[in-house]
Amino acid sequence: MVKKIISLVTQQEKVVNEKLLNATTQDVKDLLKSYNNTVEGYDEKQVESSREEFGENILQHKKEQPWYKLLLSSILNPFSIVLIILAVISFFTKDYAAVSIIVFMVLLGAVLSFMQEYKSSKAVEKLTELVETKITVQRLDNHESIKMEIPMDELVVGDILHLSAGDIIPADARLIQAKDFFVSQSSLTGESEPVEKYGETLNERPKQALEANNLVFMGCNIISGSAQAIVITIGSNTIFGNIANQLQEKPVITSFEKGVNSVSWIFIRFMLIMAPVVLLLNGFTKGNWLEAFLFALSVAVGLTPEMLPMIVSVNLAKGAIAMSKKKVIVKKLNAIQNFGAMDVLCTDKTGTITQDKVSLKYYLNIHGQEDDRILRHGFLNSYYQTGLKNLMDIAIINHVQDSEQQDLFNNYKKIDEIPFDFNRRRMSVVVENTTNESVQLITKGAIEEMLSICTHAEYADSIEELTDEIRKEILNRCYEYNEQGFRVLGIAHKNLPSIDSVISVDDERGMVLLGYLAFFDPPKESTKDALNALHEYGVNVKVLTGDNDAVTRYICNQVGLNGNNIILGEMVEAMDDAELKKCVEEVDVFAKLSPAQKTRIVEALRNDGHTVGFMGDG
Repeated sequence: MVKKIISLVTQQEKVVNEKLLNATTQDVKDLLKSYNNTVEGYDEKQVESSREEFGENILQHKKEQPWYKLLLSSILNPFSIVLIILAVISFFTKDYAAVSIIVFMVLLGAVLSFMQEYKSSKAVEKLTELVETKITVQRLDNHESIKMEIPMDELVVGDILHLSAGDIIPADARLIQAKDFFVSQSSLTGESEPVEKYGETLNERPKQALEANNLVFMGCNIISGSAQAIVITIGSNTIFGNIANQLQEKPVITSFEKGVNSVSWIFIRFMLIMAPVVLLLNGFTKGNWLEAFLFALSVAVGLTPEMLPMIVSVNLAKGAIAMSKKKVIVKKLNAIQNFGAMDVLCTDKTGTITQDKVSLKYYLNIHGQEDDRILRHGFLNSYYQTGLKNLMDIAIINHVQDSEQQDLFNNYKKIDEIPFDFNRRRMSVVVENTTNESVQLITKGAIEEMLSICTHAEYADSIEELTDEIRKEILNRCYEYNEQGFRVLGIAHKNLPSIDSVISVDDERGMVLLGYLAFFDPPKESTKDALNALHEYGVNVKVLTGDNDAVTRYICNQVGLNGNNIILGEMVEAMDDAELKKCVEEVDVFAKLSPAQKTRIVEALRNDGHTVGFMGDG
């Protein structure tokens, strides 16, 4: 059944993925035409037509069981059913003492289990309460095209969305316009670093929808900028909706439940064999069949440990209480035993293995030597910009503050700036040194973009022309840092003769490359010890992350995991179930995964007999 569910979900995701990927390469006019829409938006009749064809923008939510069903499920487990049958038989044979003991033990165990699970369910309900979200769309009202706010569930396929900072994206959509647009996709990938998105049509289809920089997805939130988008899929047909659909299915049987079922069947088999044997032997030897029946019943009751349900419930509840003191809510008591039975732990990287906090590691000149001038120029650029301060800007500022080097900017004041944009992939500030009144343009950005605007570099303690040989050396050094999981930015500057004229992008030319800034998300200090402790307890740790392979490889090697043997999401996608089952036993690190691919990996491990835990988001 579980395999069938996973297969259906995977198939549905492929259909959704294909639909989204097709939209990435379609021209905006053709895309609007395919949904019978224009830039003016739908009228009411078209909205209803789209809703009838594609459905409503509603996710399926799993309803919590009412208290009486939860209590009933606590009683009706295989072992308790055996005891209840024995109690019924004992009642008809007027052995009321046995009936009282059995019923008391069953009810005590059930009530303990019910109380713990009921309190946990109520706690989870409070955590998951959401306020209704409204979104802005372009629609026709009395033949006039206007922006209007509507509840999220009234959105339809083909609608034109207006998105801005702070919004939660209500559907999977293709961007048609974007300005300074950063989106956090952590709800899908587990990676908290914002991703830059564009409104341009792609020339080539990416391999996975989550890799497309002109697509946005339900459940993600907008960090900065604004955009317009056309809705491609809604509700349960979105990537987020596919994940929600999986939560509606019956949970997999835990190893605890398997164990209880196994023990229950052992008792049942013993009783089915021993009770008839005792009945026949007593009946034939003594001739009193009623007495023989009562004795056989006594044997059946004697073979059954009536206190077992209570003992089990007390121990599980004790475990849940111990977990609650560590701020962990255990929603199903039976899951407690799985913690001990777990032999494979699948974990995300960001925020679990790492600190989820980008830090500045190196500030280096062209030769890879530490240089405070690079830090000063990087700090002035990040500190004085007025646009979005991304994680790397914050890392530079925090590094200076933590190292008490605030005097780096004491003698400077800001004159002007050229904001960051996606085409340039860099940003600049103009600062004046108040001591000697010199004016500098300082630019920070992706190394390839920085090389394109630099004609010289500070090389061997002098300013040298940026030759092909020096350019190659710079790229090779940056590649080495990228291979170690670092993100590298270049820093360049040039002196300006005056500050009378307006600064523009045209001034970002003929610059001098100073060096690099290298950033990384460091592993937690406790990670290595935790991994060693898990290994001692026989738990194999596997990393399943949506981050890129270079960063993942570096971090895993840092904490003692083998990051050199790494499998990417596109490789997982190409494997059938048999190939994946073999792969997950041999490989411990997987990168650039979608949520559905993570599900496949966990399911492949379960199917191979492992008790699997998963930690992290995405």
